[in-house]
Amino acid sequence: MRGPHNIWRLIRTGATFERTGAMGQALDAVDAPRSVRIAARVLAWPFRWLGYKGDPNMPPVTRAITALGPAYIKFGQILSTRPDVVGPEMAQQLRVLQDQLPPFSIEEARHCVEEELGRPLEEVYSEFSDPVAAASIAQVHRARRADTGEEVAVKVLRPGIDRAFQKDIDAFYLAADTIQLLSPASRRLRPREVIEHFEGVVKGELDLRLEAASASEFQANTEKDAGFQLPQVRWGLSGRQIMTMDWADGLPLGDNDALDAAGHDRRAIGERVLQLFLSHALRDGFFHADMHQGNLKVAANGDIIAYDFGIMGQIDEYTRRVYAEILYGFIRRDYKRVAQVHFEAGYVPASQDVDEFARALRAVGEPIFGMDATQISMGRLLNYLFEVTERFGMETRTELILLQRTMVVVEGVARSLHPEINIWDVAKPVVEDYIKVSIGPRAVLSDLAKTAVVLGRFGPRLPSLVEAALIRQTTEEDTPTGTGWAGRFLWLSGGVVAGALISCLAFYCI
Repeated sequence: MRGPHNIWRLIRTGATFERTGAMGQALDAVDAPRSVRIAARVLAWPFRWLGYKGDPNMPPVTRAITALGPAYIKFGQILSTRPDVVGPEMAQQLRVLQDQLPPFSIEEARHCVEEELGRPLEEVYSEFSDPVAAASIAQVHRARRADTGEEVAVKVLRPGIDRAFQKDIDAFYLAADTIQLLSPASRRLRPREVIEHFEGVVKGELDLRLEAASASEFQANTEKDAGFQLPQVRWGLSGRQIMTMDWADGLPLGDNDALDAAGHDRRAIGERVLQLFLSHALRDGFFHADMHQGNLKVAANGDIIAYDFGIMGQIDEYTRRVYAEILYGFIRRDYKRVAQVHFEAGYVPASQDVDEFARALRAVGEPIFGMDATQISMGRLLNYLFEVTERFGMETRTELILLQRTMVVVEGVARSLHPEINIWDVAKPVVEDYIKVSIGPRAVLSDLAKTAVVLGRFGPRLPSLVEAALIRQTTEEDTPTGTGWAGRFLWLSGGVVAGALISCLAFYCI
């Protein structure tokens, strides 16, 4: 339930960071300005006794985040992939949030399995291990099927996780409404819509049947991708609270020492992670939106294995083309074209100056070229981008939130494998291939063919649609003029004829 009572939750957030000793470290990690540091300490200190104590065996920031609950843990998981933003030491501390959280009891897990499948656990699995990984939403058990003897991974939701997430989301809504009220300039960022988007993603992640469906679709899309594997879903042993998949053998992507000992090329793996993500996002419009180290393994043959499909991103064909043109423009350092694409897509108000916007984009892009990635501060770059968007009145694009967030996470994963990887160099071949297929002449013919198919469906109905439009127009206008029913008749007829010509042209070309 949303309301002012959620102020208590926000107060406890600041109090928890203060009580655990995490406030100073967190502010240092993001290089907060002096004024922000003073305000945060002054406001949080009087309430420190209200904060959660957390696990004293954990480092302060990790201790605070885990004490606050699953929504905060999700945020910490993102930061764990950004050593260039929070520093390598903090990123290493936060990495335990990916799959090393305290598990719930095996008795609770057994109860969930039996409740979901409607039979004793021993009838389903001849072996059922203690948790092998535990994250914010669920934990995983290694098991062996009683009927086939195959090794599988059984994912079980945390008991009461729905209520815990809803409590955090309600507080986030209050924070978003407060920000919009106190800072009208923030409304262009649409904080409430961002929270609504986050809530929709979370609800999907809390139903493992939806995750199983996403895994199945993702596998169908990527089955021909070289160097990429996905475990298969076992639908008969899955439900809302549990999901069973084939066991994936491999080394954790975050264990660089183990990867080196096994003889893997970490730079090649990092580049492949980036290229796979871009390929899935641009080619399919359906991508893994939680690609941190805890959800990736490396097989003995060097293939990347992905799992945990609770958060998947989806973008339509038009948005993919816009995104590809923006990336391609940056790669070619054609900032005027990048600016034009922003205006054409409506991302920047038409009242702004396109040339001025192009110069601002040049100031963002130029420092990237001619430098290795270790010299680029992503924190400063993101801060400058925020200033640019504020200056030109750009609104937050909620459909791009997951794409942008995943791009940041994936780059962080790649750079944790090899710090000198440059995202622009790695992205270039993938984006160029997509441009050739989706924005060149072949794309025009493909679009025409799709238009012809749609027109073909309505072909038998076109005469009746024209007649209905004419009848409706004549009844609405008592004294039709040349620009009334007759003009609209000519416009509609022209549209029908044009549609027919397009159909014929498309079928002829294809």
